[in-house]
Amino acid sequence: MRPWRDGPDDRRSYHHGNLKEALLEAARRFIAERGIGGFTLVEAARLVGVTPAALYRHFRGREALLEELAGRGFAELAARLARALTSRGTPLERFTRMGETYLAFAEEEPAYYAAIFETRGFPTGGADLDTAASDAVASRPSPFDLLVEALQATFSDGFGGVAPRFIALEVWALAHGLATLSAAGHLPRGPGFPDKYELLRGGVLALVHGASRQTEREGGLGRP
Repeated sequence: MRPWRDGPDDRRSYHHGNLKEALLEAARRFIAERGIGGFTLVEAARLVGVTPAALYRHFRGREALLEELAGRGFAELAARLARALTSRGTPLERFTRMGETYLAFAEEEPAYYAAIFETRGFPTGGADLDTAASDAVASRPSPFDLLVEALQATFSDGFGGVAPRFIALEVWALAHGLATLSAAGHLPRGPGFPDKYELLRGGVLALVHGASRQTEREGGLGRP
């Protein structure tokens, strides 16, 4: 990522019809480089060289702009996970690759990732969990739906009394935790320390194989 330049030469030109895109790009760059906490509509207006009043032609306020940014990020993340789900390899390899894709997205698109959790959070889909999923993503499988689908394909026999969606939630929590710790610089680094991708792979194997072994033990009860 190129260094931040905060002068008039850095203002993106626009003409009638693409101010909205210029504002979204300015927000994306600002959040990626400075964090989401200090981002304001006034800052976005200044970066593209317009008055704050001009922004309200496209967005009701800061939250509306962040909602739009989050929706685009959510769609991009879902598309990447869908590609991982249909990539080559065994079902377990594809499922693990989805977790790796999640980590890569958080690193490569920090503004999208931050906007997703600043606004509505990560929709989990499924009537049994949360029926308040955003209308903006209701027409497509959510990343959580894709995780559940991949997990069911990997372990078609299931996990006994444990629903696959709960295992998927644990995997998501693992990936999100690693992404957050890595972004904050809190993961130990250096010789002998695994990187976040190695930690993810080890954690996924522990979760899914642990649940699978539990199912095998329960299935063996009462057998001769």
